[in-house]
Amino acid sequence: MVGVDRYLSGTQLARLVAIDPEAKPYYRVLAETVRSLILDGRLPVRVRLPAERHLAEALGVSRTTVTSAYDRLRERGYLESRQGAGSWTALPDAGSLGAENPWIAAEDDGLLPLHSAVPLAARALPAALASAGEHYPRYALGAGYSPIGIAPLRQAVAARYTARGLATRPEQILVTAGAQHALHLLATALLSPGDPMLIESPTYPHMIDVARMRGARIVPVGIPDDGWHLDLLTCAMRQSAARLAYVIPDFQNPTGHLMDDATRAGLVSAARKCDTTLIVDETWSELAIDEVPRIAPLAAFDTDGRVISVGSASKLWWGGLRIGWIRASAAMVRRLAALRAAVDIASPLFEQLVVTRLFEDIEETRAERRRTLAASRAALVAALAEHMPDWEFTVPRGGGALWVRLPEPSGSTLADAAACHGVRLAPGTWFGVDGTLEGRLRLPFTQPPQVLTEAVGRIAKARVRGPYGTRPALPLTPAL
Repeated sequence: MVGVDRYLSGTQLARLVAIDPEAKPYYRVLAETVRSLILDGRLPVRVRLPAERHLAEALGVSRTTVTSAYDRLRERGYLESRQGAGSWTALPDAGSLGAENPWIAAEDDGLLPLHSAVPLAARALPAALASAGEHYPRYALGAGYSPIGIAPLRQAVAARYTARGLATRPEQILVTAGAQHALHLLATALLSPGDPMLIESPTYPHMIDVARMRGARIVPVGIPDDGWHLDLLTCAMRQSAARLAYVIPDFQNPTGHLMDDATRAGLVSAARKCDTTLIVDETWSELAIDEVPRIAPLAAFDTDGRVISVGSASKLWWGGLRIGWIRASAAMVRRLAALRAAVDIASPLFEQLVVTRLFEDIEETRAERRRTLAASRAALVAALAEHMPDWEFTVPRGGGALWVRLPEPSGSTLADAAACHGVRLAPGTWFGVDGTLEGRLRLPFTQPPQVLTEAVGRIAKARVRGPYGTRPALPLTPAL
């Protein structure tokens, strides 16, 4: 086994398992809990576990108990060991757990789209389209493209960052063809084959794709149910010497967690000590539903230009607007602009004009989203309580989805069955790195309430009856 350079202390693992001291037989409960942590992505694969003696001391049990638990995990393929090298987490067969890459399905397959957390177009879109049409002709007097983006849009994005508490100049903004384009551009500029890259687990699936395309060595860090644990992030960063780290601190996709200021400050401080560059995905940052504390952008804690922020128009306004942006140092923006010129030269002018106009009424759109997403979230929660009361989830204060824990590891099977009942789902395996998270399901509440109520009813039937009928097998679809 090579590449095992991350480890957990006995105290850290003891805190993760949190077993009732009266549980019996204790070794089996311990083994099953560690197995569940691995499958759920909270305990990444290829992490060295503490020595049996150290874990026994942390748990307050005998070493024999821990030895029996480790033996059970080894027998089932969730632990690998080598004399003198210790024991590290593993998966028995990642392929059988649903780790294969999803395929793209046709838009008109007729299924209710619960695989995609993309809201419908905002009410402000038609007026913005008309405004862009009026201003479009005067741009025909010039070349028609700019690798960094048109000045009015860069000014609008910079002004929004400043209003959020992060002073920003227009020359720090690069306009891209969506957030995905921004992530690909940053990975191309900053990541070389073999470089370690820290990624949350679960996370946005297409960032995993980008890292793999660049040949990076992915370093997953599990996000527990209560949010980020700074010591786990810090240890992973330090032990792996990660060159890049990708995080989603604002209504994390798919968990919905919101990182507090203290954790943000600690994460940036750790990145500085480890010489790691942070790529911060802020795609969901404007979509608070409930009242939440005013939290500064993660880059507000940066002092040496190592935090690069990525934003997008797709979640707030409309997915068809393929406009995103990168906030970085002016020097980094110039470097990225030169790099993107070899690929697509510039973002579409008309869409840039549309988004520029939309920024003028951003608060109205945020208020609209709060109303519509709150209604849809309530409908989804009520439908699940009625039809699937044994499903567990925490209602997020913003974002666009519930991160559901299923009673059994059946996400992929349920997705197949639901497709036969007219609903397309996103199983948890789409959001994991090593074929984990089979016991999870992401359910977006970005569709209207009546659509969600209907979809949950169909999922309930699929859960009881399983896949049936003559509908042909459908390819999986990447989650957005």
